[in-house]
Amino acid sequence: MKRLLAMAAGIAMLFALVGAVQAGAPAARPADSVYQLSVPLTDAKGKTQDWRTLAGKPRIVAMFYTSCPYMCPLIVESGKGVVHALPPAERERIGMVLISIDPQRDTPAVLRETATKRKVDTTQWILAAPAPADVRKIAGVLDVRYRHLADGNFNHTSVLILLDAQGRIVARTEQMGPKPDPEFLAAVRAQLAAGTR
Repeated sequence: MKRLLAMAAGIAMLFALVGAVQAGAPAARPADSVYQLSVPLTDAKGKTQDWRTLAGKPRIVAMFYTSCPYMCPLIVESGKGVVHALPPAERERIGMVLISIDPQRDTPAVLRETATKRKVDTTQWILAAPAPADVRKIAGVLDVRYRHLADGNFNHTSVLILLDAQGRIVARTEQMGPKPDPEFLAAVRAQLAAGTR
């Protein structure tokens, strides 16, 4: 009787595994995916979730801080320039993520205020901050360099990074401004086209 119960349990487990595969259970992340790193982010709505939940569609990611007087507003405008260069149907399929390098000051309320001030669509854009101890980890996997200055500002890499749906870095640009870098825009379009095949 014990043997029959063990066989029944084994068959049930096999069917459960097959069902999970057929239902589209998540595949393992590629070794070069930035989502190998588990980091909680708190967004402008005050919601905290692991940044690995961003997987599933291409995303343009940048690191910034809201009190930045110079380059960060240009980073936002650069992201907007890429989005606006896409046809409306494609715009809905790309995600924008701005991750703060100054989480102590960039609270959810400050991030919300920045989204409003910069006129970004919060259904498409995520403004979020990691825990202070996690900033370096994210900067490391994205290859963003930054340094905290004595006056409270930061020197940092001004870059847009394109991730594929699985979190692999497929393109980057340091060309900032409302007119998008043509090569970067072509890479974004290629990712969107790949997702429709």
